[in-house]
Formats: sequence, structure tokens, C-alpha cells
Amino acid sequence: MWYGGERSPWLAPLSFLYGAVMSLRGFLYRIGLRHRARMPVPVVVVGNLTVGGTGKTPLVAWLSTHLAACGLRVAIVSRGYGGRARGVTRVTIHSRPSEVGDEPLLLARRAQATVFVSKDRVAAAKQAVAEGADLVMTDDGLQHLRLMRDCEIVVIDGQRGFGNGCLLPRGPLRESPRRLRRVNAVVVNGTLKDGFALPRFVTHTAFNMRMRPGDARPVAGGGALRSLSSFRSAGVHAVAAIGNPQRFFDMLREAGLTLYEHPMPDHHPFKPGDLNFGDELPVLMTEKDAVKCASFAEPRCWYVPVTAEFEESQARALVDLVIARVNAFNAQVRK
Repeated sequence: MWYGGERSPWLAPLSFLYGAVMSLRGFLYRIGLRHRARMPVPVVVVGNLTVGGTGKTPLVAWLSTHLAACGLRVAIVSRGYGGRARGVTRVTIHSRPSEVGDEPLLLARRAQATVFVSKDRVAAAKQAVAEGADLVMTDDGLQHLRLMRDCEIVVIDGQRGFGNGCLLPRGPLRESPRRLRRVNAVVVNGTLKDGFALPRFVTHTAFNMRMRPGDARPVAGGGALRSLSSFRSAGVHAVAAIGNPQRFFDMLREAGLTLYEHPMPDHHPFKPGDLNFGDELPVLMTEKDAVKCASFAEPRCWYVPVTAEFEESQARALVDLVIARVNAFNAQVRK
């Protein structure tokens, strides 16, 4: 319904109520009636306006790696959705996804940064600073207003856009697109679908991101890599438990593969039977899903890593934008 253009009149009152609550909440933070925590280091938030996957996590991995190359010690803070860990937990490459969540574990393996998870992002940010971070980056958290931020980057799925343009629950929007007036950059993942255009007031701070698939890797670890083209001779089972499974399926089709699609809910807790489809065809999945399947995956199970990419000039401009916000924070602290 959200992405097919429908607008249920029965949900309109709930959307109005949701929007009123969000507006009041933001107003209370802006006038100081609700406390906001300021970190002694700059905070960069990568988030979105809609529910579901837009490509935030690959962007966080890309950006943290480039900022680390500039000499910054970056820490990534995440809520750790789906994990059972209590308090603040530092994520390592050996952490269990059932404890810390799938996306934080993926970031710990891919990003040049330390990763912390906690239901309390402020507590996680404080721990990151205590362990020497020069910069705190949050994966999601645009609407988590308790943590003050110095740079906001919003990711938009170019093919889904803002859906039917309605707030929750009538549509997929967490906030009105007017919120983009107050962010520092907008990153569009993929090409814009026909009929969808960014608001004119953000075109000067918009960047175009694309996802580049790598060679397939064994989910269980070890072994040789396989090019996607090597899977063209027969059909494959494509499994995706991400916010927008269709993006993964489309990417595989663009590589010339014949698919049997198996979309699953975002953050699905995989069990061995979930990958049994009654035949011996290869199974391809996302890297985010692979971290939850490594302990029981068969040799025919592979994952396809994706890497965020920008044109060289845009990559440099986006990093420079964030560095400028970092320098502005540091200059203010020195006053």
C-alpha cells in the first residue's frame, strides 16, 4: 500500500496524530524542555525519513573508512536491533548476531571503526568517547533527538522515494520531507524512479550513491570466491531479509542470474530450515544475512557483499562536507 500509491482514508487520523506527536516532541527538544546530551567530540548521524532499508549501513561503512583515512578515530553507535545484549556492548568480529544485531556485526567486520551497541545511544556514545573516539557516527538515529549532532546525512532510496508521501501508519514516512531543510546532506541510493524528484531546496547538497556487488563468498567462511557470472548456468535461490529485498534481487538479475526469490522480514533470525528449498541449487544472500547463517550454512550457500560507491568528485565533496562540520565543532570547542 505504501509504495503502490494507495492512501487509506481510515489511517489518515492516525497519521495526523503521529505527525502532531513528532512535531511536539521536536519542539520540546528545541526549546530545552527535554534534555539533549552533548558529546565532547563531533557526532555524525546517518539516517532516513522512511521506515525500511535505504542503504544507510553501507554508507556508514564507506564514510567511516574514508574519515579514518583522514586520521580520525571513528566510533559507530547503533541500537543493535534484534540483539539481546544489555547495557553498552563493544562489537567485535567474533560477536554473535543474536547478542549485538546483524548490522552492527557487519559494520564491525567492514568498517574502519570501533562499534558499540546499546538501547541507550547516549550511553554508547559516552563509552565510545571514553575509549578514545575522535568522532561518533550513528547508524540510524535521525529521530533520536536526545543525542545532539553536528552533521546529519539522510539516505533516500531512489526507487522507493517517499512512497505515497504519507506519515506513519498511512505511509512510510517517519517525518515530513520538510525535515530535509535542516540536514547537511542528502544521499540518493540508486537512480531516481520516474515521477519522483527531490525537493528543490536540497539539490545543492544531494549526492548520488550506487552499490557495487563483489564476488560471492562462502557463507560458512573460507574457500574460493566466485564471480556472479559463474552462477548464470542454472537458477539460484536468492534470500534477502533486509528492508528492501527487491533491491538485492534486482542487482542479481542485472548480473544475468535466474532467480527464485525468497524475501523475508528485515532482521529475520535465520534457522537451518530457512535455507532448505528442496533442491541443490546455490543459495545467494546478502552479507547482512550471512552473519546470522555462518554457523549452519551448507557449501552451496554464498553471500554477495556490496560496497557503496560515488563518483570521485562527489566522494571528495561528501568527505569534505563532514570534515568541515568536524572542524567547525573543534573550533567552537577551542573558543
